[in-house]
Amino acid sequence: MPRVLVPLAPGCEELEAVTIIDLLRRAEIEVVSAGLEPGPVTCSRGTVLIPDADLDDVAEDDFEMVVLPGGQPGATHLDRDTRIHDLLARQAAADRWTAAICAAPSVLASTGLLDGRSATSFPGAIDPERYPEIRLLEQPVVIDGKVITSRGPGTAMDFALQLIELLLDAERRAAVEAKLMRPR
Repeated sequence: MPRVLVPLAPGCEELEAVTIIDLLRRAEIEVVSAGLEPGPVTCSRGTVLIPDADLDDVAEDDFEMVVLPGGQPGATHLDRDTRIHDLLARQAAADRWTAAICAAPSVLASTGLLDGRSATSFPGAIDPERYPEIRLLEQPVVIDGKVITSRGPGTAMDFALQLIELLLDAERRAAVEAKLMRPR
């Protein structure tokens, strides 16, 4: 099974973080949630999450995918953390998946991972004047190479299901989605 890292920063968007972790685990993907700081993480709406690990304990591990939840000030904390930038650089160098949702695609932009790519984000999270080399789209989920981006809390389920399909296959995605009772 693929192994996925979901870094949890103080002020992250809990709906996104929990949706990603939950749906990937439903697909039997190994998910490691890792706090930027030791201990529980207080999210943007006051929900408290308990990470599986501290980022320091897993930062050097190999992961098939690194997924950054958005929210503010969570995305800002991710962007200011050199360990996150190092992880993202290693993912890109190894031609492995990187994903971000909501405000977190701005972290990918600041590391240069979106240069010359199509991407999406929460409106205003990526300044097109600062990053003219990024083709910003308004689609719920955008895949360009090994980089996946999404818009925000309302697209979190579509985003997580797409991650399942990319990491495993369309059949596993369909099996997970069928049990969610989503309207068609």
